[in-house]
Amino acid sequence: MKLSIERNALMKALGHVQNVVERRNTIPILSNVLLSGDEAGLTMVATDLDIEVSESAEADITAPGQVTAPAHTLYDIARKLPDGAQVVLQINADDRLDVDAGRSHFTLPLLPAGDFPIMTADDFSHNFDLSTEELRRLIDKTRFAISTEETRYYLNGIYMHDNAGALRCVATDGHRLAMAEQDLPNGAKGLPGIIIPRKTVAEIRRLIDGSDGSVNISVSEAKIRFSVGSAVLTSKLIDGTFPDYERVIPKSNQKEMTIDNKIFASAVDRVATISAEKSRSIKLTLSQDNLALVVNNPESGQANEDLPVDYSSDPLEIGFNAKYLLDVTGQIEGRDATFFLDSPASPALVKDSEDDKALFVLMPLRV
Repeated sequence: MKLSIERNALMKALGHVQNVVERRNTIPILSNVLLSGDEAGLTMVATDLDIEVSESAEADITAPGQVTAPAHTLYDIARKLPDGAQVVLQINADDRLDVDAGRSHFTLPLLPAGDFPIMTADDFSHNFDLSTEELRRLIDKTRFAISTEETRYYLNGIYMHDNAGALRCVATDGHRLAMAEQDLPNGAKGLPGIIIPRKTVAEIRRLIDGSDGSVNISVSEAKIRFSVGSAVLTSKLIDGTFPDYERVIPKSNQKEMTIDNKIFASAVDRVATISAEKSRSIKLTLSQDNLALVVNNPESGQANEDLPVDYSSDPLEIGFNAKYLLDVTGQIEGRDATFFLDSPASPALVKDSEDDKALFVLMPLRV
């Protein structure tokens, strides 16, 4: 194999695929990227056996062929080459990969292309398009609530399904829940509940970052495939049952507090400076049109701050994890956040004043 490719094109394509490669691998071939050169150009593929990412790039192919080379090393080389450099990749007489650009020369070890694992194609039952803006919104509104607790593996992703004519995404870790939905796109009707793994969510979010256009999504019983421009990400789905999340969404919280979201977030961040690092607990004391944020930490001291709010119900004291509060306020796009509360032991429902298709649930803490 021998080919020539412009440095920026090489770096962009490698940047999309090499992120899926783990830094430490017990299987050597998984540290490599598969490079395939033919008349259509250069195709790069990387996998961790659960996720596969492929990307195509324009290249001048002198001799077609396939090789696998160390993914992170090749990306670092491309990243450090001068902008606009022409990069020549070719297999030398020692069956190693020569990488030449101007006066720079590198030689990298290779592994047989035949040993590279390729993910099998599935019979995709649903196929639909979302704009990158729509997909970014669904991911950003929910992914912060994905659980990292491996024993509850069925919570380690975003749950996507057709909910009575809306495409809904939900994530929860048992302490908070985030939900966002939008109009159901053509082709997604009857989409069964699927759980998209946390790493897959991060990789597709990285792929669509800063891009416009649309994403084609195909779903089977065991896999999901995202096609974005010349990049294709295929991932296994989590084989598990997502809990009945509807049960934890409060339906009858009558105590309503509306507050300027930016002012609230800044105050929580300030007062939480004193909170214990582990629990990060903060107490909200509500009275007529007033909210007091209070932290008492025997080791670090005390902090409190009063804020004006729109609240006319009975006085209430309720505690929350400050970090979880800040995660939620970070997803509120409108000026105001509205909290629907019930009792110190009941979960709080939080809504965005400008987005009625998203909601958040926070479990309280004892303070």
